[in-house]
Amino acid sequence: MNGLSYTNDIWVANEMTHLLHIDSSIQGDASTSRKLSARAAAAWRAAHPDGTVTYRDLGAHPLPHLDADSGLARSLPPDQHTAAQSASWSLTRELVAEVKAADVILLGLPLYNFGPPSVVKSWVDHLIAPGLSLDAETYEGRLGGREFVVLASRGGGYGEGTPREGWDHSEPWLPHAVAMTGLTPRFITAELTLAKVRPAMAELIPLADESLAAAERAIDDLWAAARV
Repeated sequence: MNGLSYTNDIWVANEMTHLLHIDSSIQGDASTSRKLSARAAAAWRAAHPDGTVTYRDLGAHPLPHLDADSGLARSLPPDQHTAAQSASWSLTRELVAEVKAADVILLGLPLYNFGPPSVVKSWVDHLIAPGLSLDAETYEGRLGGREFVVLASRGGGYGEGTPREGWDHSEPWLPHAVAMTGLTPRFITAELTLAKVRPAMAELIPLADESLAAAERAIDDLWAAARV
């Protein structure tokens, strides 16, 4: 038993400080970002044995994207909402409330086609909600003051000096995407995750192993002081 109960597609544990744990990979048990986020969640629980956890799996249970029927819900007064807009606004309220309830947010973030999974984009779009996540008049963010750790993975290497330098459009995007809410993400990243499954990348396996080990060490250092 892990001390969690399952309710309405969300896992919830009991009491004290609160963790919001989000996964977005479609790779299941093969996902590096899921393994990293699970490791981080375990580290958090070890440091906060009386804490509570909410788990949302965007890969298994994707959020609806904003569309022509629902998208304006965040721009119109609730008393002017259509039925579709009202449903979308209710979901936005739920998602923002999850963030507000959390002291720490963990987000598993793989790289798909050089960008974030579309389900993460949808999650962010729902979070940009005047009157909820930011002040409706000043647009000052209301979600700051909580720890936001992103466990990222990417199949290749896109750092300075690599052949595809700058092709990762996920990590640069997220801080800007959530900036209006006051959230500031911290990234822990494992790269070259495809080295062991693509023969053309075989010579990069040692670098992939080093990257994964460094990410795991960084995760293990999270909340280490609280575990002493």
